[in-house]
Amino acid sequence: MELELFILFMVVLYVFTAACLCYASGFPGSMEEVEVLKHLNRLNKPPVKSIKSPDGDIIDCVHISHQPAFDHPLLKNHTIKMRPSDHPNWIKDSNIKINASKVITQLWHSNGKCPTGTIPIIRTKKEDILRADSLKNYGKKKKKIFHVAQPSFTGPLNGHEYAHAQTGRGNFYGAKATFNLWNPMVQEENEFSLSQLCEESDGYQTTGCYDLKCSGFVQTNNEIAIGGSISPTSQVDGSQYDITILIWKDTRQGVWWMQVDGKVIGYWPASLFWYLSERASHLDFGGEIVNRGLGGQHTMTQMGNGHFPQEGAGKASYIKDIQSVDESNTLRDLRDLTAMTSPSKSCYDIVKNDNENHFFFGGPGRNQNCP
Repeated sequence: MELELFILFMVVLYVFTAACLCYASGFPGSMEEVEVLKHLNRLNKPPVKSIKSPDGDIIDCVHISHQPAFDHPLLKNHTIKMRPSDHPNWIKDSNIKINASKVITQLWHSNGKCPTGTIPIIRTKKEDILRADSLKNYGKKKKKIFHVAQPSFTGPLNGHEYAHAQTGRGNFYGAKATFNLWNPMVQEENEFSLSQLCEESDGYQTTGCYDLKCSGFVQTNNEIAIGGSISPTSQVDGSQYDITILIWKDTRQGVWWMQVDGKVIGYWPASLFWYLSERASHLDFGGEIVNRGLGGQHTMTQMGNGHFPQEGAGKASYIKDIQSVDESNTLRDLRDLTAMTSPSKSCYDIVKNDNENHFFFGGPGRNQNCP
């Protein structure tokens, strides 16, 4: 299982790296195969070129104006923005003493690249859809509800467990963080493990999609396949690899842009994400897993790299250089973050010292203290 780059398009903007296996219950008997094929035809746009990845994925190079975003009725006459009108002002990057290599690529790059004017999209296969619990829910994130004046992720939801750090309520115009890359073990096909950056607006139900499986995110980059395998990944007591993700509000254009390791990937149009039309009210960073609790036991799915955060640099997973974008479009270190675990520190944990804008997190799941 390779590490993959995913994006979740929501009222809250999620971006996360994840090792993820899809839900595997299959469809009810009444679901006809013709409906699956119709859905495949909607998802898979006619490619200009196709590339076979060493991990088995097929990357379709789709014309930028034919991407799934424009299936949305509000984007039928949308004019694509190819670049931001401005970027946040960089103050500094605060480093913890971790020497991370920066030679990150995606596996499909070894077999070709997408032409200018196209974007790379992973082709959806019939078996991918059949692993979903229903055709309607394929590729979608389970719904959560965030209430005004309450922190997000206050408890387990449908088996979801968290180790994360969040801000209090404020006015945020973007966020930036550097994520340590690992390849966590996922025990069951209907579980996942991820790291995420989240921007939230008060009081809205959240739902959305993984990757480009729903219309909404407009991709402009022809090098990064969202959902594609990332290589290499970190090793305990060995080489450390990470990626830096930045999301910010372009106040002139009214859209939210995303950048990964200095490359602008695309944006969320303001017409779809009106809940964040002005700003975000909370920021959240950390890990999430799904625990199905089969046989009455806690899952052994790993968060981070499966090591507890107390083990520190080189052994535990980190998120560092955590910053927010303020109203003057300037990046500021975020040090006043509240660390939380839910439901128990015995399975997964987080370690953050006061006045630091980084933390370690993770854990092995089931162990002698987490039966």
